[in-house]
Amino acid sequence: MAGQLSLKDDCEQCFGLCCVALPFAATSDFAVDKDGGEPCRNLQANFRCGVHDTLRKRGYRGCTVYECFGAGQKVSQVTYNGQDWRSAPESAGQMFAVFPVMRQLHELLRYLDEAMSLETARELQAELSAAFEATERLTLLGAEELLQVDVAVHRADVNVLLLRTSERVREGMKGQQMNRRGADLIGAKLRKADLRGANLRGAYLIAADLRGADMRQADLIGADLRDADLSGANLTGSLFLTQSQLNSAKGDADTQLPPTLTRPAHW
Repeated sequence: MAGQLSLKDDCEQCFGLCCVALPFAATSDFAVDKDGGEPCRNLQANFRCGVHDTLRKRGYRGCTVYECFGAGQKVSQVTYNGQDWRSAPESAGQMFAVFPVMRQLHELLRYLDEAMSLETARELQAELSAAFEATERLTLLGAEELLQVDVAVHRADVNVLLLRTSERVREGMKGQQMNRRGADLIGAKLRKADLRGANLRGAYLIAADLRGADMRQADLIGADLRDADLSGANLTGSLFLTQSQLNSAKGDADTQLPPTLTRPAHW
């Protein structure tokens, strides 16, 4: 099982890759337009964000909900051995192309790491460990090899195993048969809903009213929780919930979270 820190963002060890490699457009999430490969105007010479503490106030909410799962430091310190794109501009384009590939692989590692920790899925431990090790080996490839990885195929294979894990953990739960995978639940009125063990994979829960909802053991992998109101909701034991999902939602001091996640500062 991976050390938890290796699957969390460590901006101190990264060359500001998400601030350069990724494009964004002027919307409610970003104050300005920026092309991929173009450094954000707020990126400093030391690769730190110059307005990090006031991102939301300045209109960069999208930055506060982004999570690379440790891919930034892996690309910076392992794939490129600590050589940054400013000192080696000839490698910049390749580095920026490698970063999103690595990010997808690290996201899978994050889910597999959680799956391996679930006592109710112990019989899948060998398969989960093998999938984790295979994914980790991909992250250690050289830059050119990484760009040849068919991440979509690998994701599909891993997702089958993650779904089996989810079904095993949710077995016997009240909401196990509640399959809202990919459902349009935008603005849904789900206050105090009993969603224990529900399949909410990839569900669109944007601006949904989930105040006081019981979401224990609900599978939330890929669910869109932007502006969803989680005030007073119980998310303990929820499956595959990430910090970025929480950061995109609303909540309060009464929202119950898994112990591995942190209550967002803006709640």
